Amino acid sequence: MLSPIQQRLEDFRQQGRVQAGSLIISVFGDAVVPRGSRIWLGSLIRLLEPLDLNERLIRTSVFRLAKEEWLRSEPSGRRTDYLLAPSGQRRFEEASRHIYAASAPQWDRRWRLILLVGELNPKQREQLKRALFWQGFGVLGNDCFVHPGVDLTSAFDALIAEGLGEVLGKLKPLIAADTPYGSAASDLDMVHGAWNLDKLATVYADFVSAYQPALAQLRGDNSQEIDDESAFLLRILLIHDYRRLLLRDPELPEVLLPADWPGQKARQLCQEIYHRLLPGSERHLDRHFQLANGDTPESAVSVFARFRAADPLG
Repeated sequence: MLSPIQQRLEDFRQQGRVQAGSLIISVFGDAVVPRGSRIWLGSLIRLLEPLDLNERLIRTSVFRLAKEEWLRSEPSGRRTDYLLAPSGQRRFEEASRHIYAASAPQWDRRWRLILLVGELNPKQREQLKRALFWQGFGVLGNDCFVHPGVDLTSAFDALIAEGLGEVLGKLKPLIAADTPYGSAASDLDMVHGAWNLDKLATVYADFVSAYQPALAQLRGDNSQEIDDESAFLLRILLIHDYRRLLLRDPELPEVLLPADWPGQKARQLCQEIYHRLLPGSERHLDRHFQLANGDTPESAVSVFARFRAADPLG
């Protein structure tokens, strides 16, 4: 019988279809950035091979990410390093502030709005809606997108990165300042009109259910039985799944969330598992992380401050 951690890894291997590009971005953001933001392609292939991702799939996914300006290549002799491109670096820096934050951000009681003020064809409208959904925006009516705290400049940069630069002239960003006429009741009405919190709560609860057995194993007497490779692989899957959760979460302030909101439990669970996995996973990277020139860069000390520091990138 498999242990909970081995079962979680096996569940991933048994998936019918894996979004390898998204997983590779998680690897870059979590493991590659702290070691200088670059890695030899062969090393990346070897690190992910135990998840049953074959060399051809990884190479194809990396080339596609380079084409989409997430990554860029840098030859070194007969080998090639890959590193985050400037646009990919900006995208992940913004995401990191949410992924590794010790707690949910404080709300300034101002809503961020993006109004559609021009005509879009059906395809453009659907692309825009999908892109803003993955930034956590809710929808009011057909022409107003709302978020409690996103940086609107970063939101527009992300739209450009998604190939939607041509529609920016038809969008108007606004910040709705708090007024004496505002109320918690009206804010709640906006929340329930713009987001499906029941669906999001279910996704968070599923995340907790998936990883709670692994945490129980890490807390138990048999925690020493977890090998370094498994610690690394579970760390990557944990952050990958949590990152995908946060992409669709507007991170609403607690005052606007239902009682017993599972998002906070998911954050705490992710924090504890991550720190319990760090020592073993870092040892695995020390042994198997390589640059094209054969060097193994040390990990930045800041990786151990994740989920604890006010600014996880500082």
